[in-house]
Amino acid sequence: MITTKDGTKIHFKDWGAGRPIVFSHGWPLNADAWDAQMLFLGEHGYRVIAHDRRGHGRSSQPWSGNEMDTYADDLAALIEMLDLNNATLVGHSTGGGEVARYIGRHGSERVSQVVLIASVPPLMLKTKNNPGGLPISVFDQIRAGVVADRSQFFKDLSIPFYGYNKPGAKISQGVRDSFWLQGMQASIKGVYDCIKAFSETDFTEDLKKIDVPTLILQGDADQIVPIDDASRLSAKLVKHSTLKVYPGASHGMCTVNADQVNADLLAFLKAK
Repeated sequence: MITTKDGTKIHFKDWGAGRPIVFSHGWPLNADAWDAQMLFLGEHGYRVIAHDRRGHGRSSQPWSGNEMDTYADDLAALIEMLDLNNATLVGHSTGGGEVARYIGRHGSERVSQVVLIASVPPLMLKTKNNPGGLPISVFDQIRAGVVADRSQFFKDLSIPFYGYNKPGAKISQGVRDSFWLQGMQASIKGVYDCIKAFSETDFTEDLKKIDVPTLILQGDADQIVPIDDASRLSAKLVKHSTLKVYPGASHGMCTVNADQVNADLLAFLKAK
């Protein structure tokens, strides 16, 4: 655990030795969502680190601070406490926003590479300047589902999250159960506030500040974060970025397509 300046305790895993890779997870999950990547890359000689975002997993459940600036500052506190340098930051979904905002607020002095996987930047919400985004009603429905019965909501959400509603999909009840468990470990306040954080935060200027090699991965069958308004736009905003699209892949590609994601991450790491 580390303790942030507002007294929030952030749980993290720190495994292996070598060049550090820091993982930021998606909503409503925690560091366990990165098991496949951390085991694989740890076995390939890297130091792998992942934390539970405040309000999620085994971290504290504060009433306040459940927004992107504080998430990024919590990540900075972890990186500084561990005195990490030459780090690769990897973010999935909401975690991709966290990584982008970290660079926007704290710069890239300690960072050598960035990976954004099915990430929410530049902006999920439909606005006058972002006509390809999703209407606010979509996120209001998510909030309503969380408030009404978040346990059932998470069980239902696991189906489109992992693309299990696609013809021929190989459904893993274990993966669905893990998604539900991680969601239920989070506080309802943290989960509720985070919906606004991942949907309404504009990361455009943060993306423009990323000045290290960046790999952007996303599936073109993502039912949670539409690729045309996410990774395709981010790739245009981030200098030195490479976009790789996974045909038919879901939002939960780090689990469903773990072998391919792991291979792409390892190749990117070795290219440095």
